Amino acid sequence: MRTLTLRDGARVAVESCDAFGVVTRGRVQLELHDGESGPVLGRDAGFWLRGTGVRALRNPGRRTARVRIVTSRARTVACRSTHLYATYRMMKERHEQHE
Repeated sequence: MRTLTLRDGARVAVESCDAFGVVTRGRVQLELHDGESGPVLGRDAGFWLRGTGVRALRNPGRRTARVRIVTSRARTVACRSTHLYATYRMMKERHEQHE
């Protein structure tokens, strides 16, 4: 399990895998593979990454958003951030997992 933190306007690309996401703070907009903007999800909303066409998560608001990603296997979700802070948080979490 990992937590993605997205500051205002941040975007994180995600690879489709067998994972489930839950918005735990703020709002997150799903970006679909065809470039279309998907729905904006609020706190406690859940969504699947596999088979849904989601290619990225974006924070459309000013408040920091958090998404908890849960995988069914011992597999991590590969994320590529276009926002420096989100990248820093992911690197920090990876380091903490391996301690």
